[in-house]
Amino acid sequence: MNNYKELKVWKRGIFLAKDIYVLTATFPHDEKYGLVTQMRRSAVSVASNIAEGAGRGSDREFRRFMDIAYGSLCELDTQLCIAKLLDLVNDSVFKSLENEINEMQKMSYSLIKSLK
Repeated sequence: MNNYKELKVWKRGIFLAKDIYVLTATFPHDEKYGLVTQMRRSAVSVASNIAEGAGRGSDREFRRFMDIAYGSLCELDTQLCIAKLLDLVNDSVFKSLENEINEMQKMSYSLIKSLK
């Protein structure tokens, strides 16, 4: 239905996932099955759900997957806050990633609204 690779929010989503992979590679080994896995799954889920929804046959289905992507952004933001509280993320990286997540939430919300 839609070419997801043309969507700005998808493009930003794949770079967000890359940034999360780079960040979590610096986390302690004992977080491998904790925050590392959770944050990576959330980040990958964003762009993946946008792509899957765009590939569906209706705006209704696309909206449903965009809702899931939006939820994954909220989940990732929460995990980032936890990582910050545990001193696993410095202030500048935290602010940069949180700003990117917030911008992507706004973009996702606008897209969701346009599909209703």
